[in-house]
Amino acid sequence: MKRFNLAIFDMDGVLVDSEKAFKHACQDALLQWGVKAEREEFTPYTGMGDILYIGGVSEAHGVPYCLEMTDVSYKLYAEYAKNELCVLPWSRSIIESLHNADYDIAVASSAGLFKVETNLNCVGVDTALFKAIVTGSDVEKKKPAPDIFLKAAEMCGEDPAACLVFEDAISGVKAAKAAGMFAVAVTTSFSEAELYEAGADFVCDDLMVAFEKFFV
Repeated sequence: MKRFNLAIFDMDGVLVDSEKAFKHACQDALLQWGVKAEREEFTPYTGMGDILYIGGVSEAHGVPYCLEMTDVSYKLYAEYAKNELCVLPWSRSIIESLHNADYDIAVASSAGLFKVETNLNCVGVDTALFKAIVTGSDVEKKKPAPDIFLKAAEMCGEDPAACLVFEDAISGVKAAKAAGMFAVAVTTSFSEAELYEAGADFVCDDLMVAFEKFFV
């Protein structure tokens, strides 16, 4: 019997490294509202959804957030991602291997659907391989609340206890554990010590190690 029936992937820092491209896009977008932000100002909002990622910085500069900020950021991101997004080396292989082995797979990302689809297109996998794609707009409470992972499990008809989550962020690990799921974290954004402290069940530098340990 399979230990896990559903693998749920976060997106940024797990399948792709989009921080450079997205920070660039957000930084340039906010200039239209007179906000001159440094790229490191976005870092504390990693994994918490694009609205907070952009709005947290704009409001820190005294400029109220509006949805147009995200729209402009996405338009710029679609261009910047072509040259600045990095597809992590294990991404396509793990997704296709899980699918071919008849595991259900899902994406649960705090990012918006446009950004998620842009990233998956860069990875080079068909979105039809995923039984569910849940984005930040599908839930009211963002990570570290468990809602996004519980929504993915519900859409796939799976018990949370039978779900393994691939994450990279402290907020994402906390969300996975709050959902009652097994949390695997990769050290692309935070240190091993930080991720274990957040509650991760297994931490590695290469997600292929986790895939071979739990699915092969």
